[in-house]
Amino acid sequence: MIYAIWAMDVNWLIGQDNKLAWHYKEDLAYFKEKTKGKTVLMGDLTYKSLKGYYKDKPFPYGKIYVANLIDTAYDDAECITDVVDFVKNYKDELWIIGGKVIYNLTLPYVDYLLITHVLDIHKGNVYFNHFDLSSYKLVDKKLAPSLIFATYKKEI
Repeated sequence: MIYAIWAMDVNWLIGQDNKLAWHYKEDLAYFKEKTKGKTVLMGDLTYKSLKGYYKDKPFPYGKIYVANLIDTAYDDAECITDVVDFVKNYKDELWIIGGKVIYNLTLPYVDYLLITHVLDIHKGNVYFNHFDLSSYKLVDKKLAPSLIFATYKKEI
C-alpha cells in the first residue's frame, strides 16, 4: 500500500519557503502518529527541512528514502533517483511525506490519501496541484479546531 500524507489550507497551500506555513499541534501529532516507524519517501528539500527541525535527533521513521535527481549519499537514508519507477515497483507499505514535486509524481500510484484540511487561510508560496478527489472515497474523518483529518481511499 502506498500512502500520501499532507496538510493544506483552503487554497491548497502546503508551505512557505520549504517549511510549514502554520503550526497546529494537533496536525503535527497526527503526522507523527501516522508516520512513526514507517518507511517514508520524501524529496531532498523536505529531507533538509526536516533535518532543520530535528537537528541532531534521529528521525522517527523506519526506512527512509530520499528522492534526488543526483545520486547523493545520506547518513540515514537511501537515495532514489527515479521516483516513479521506485513507487510503481514498491511492494510494501510506503508513506509519501513531501514535498510538492514528490506528491505530484507519486499521486497516480497512491492508494490512500491522508489530508489534513486546514480551514484557515495562510500565507505561503507552495501550493498542491489541484486534482480531482472524485476517484477517491472518504473513509475516515476527524474534526479538530480549524482542522479536518480526512482519509481517502482510491476507488478502483
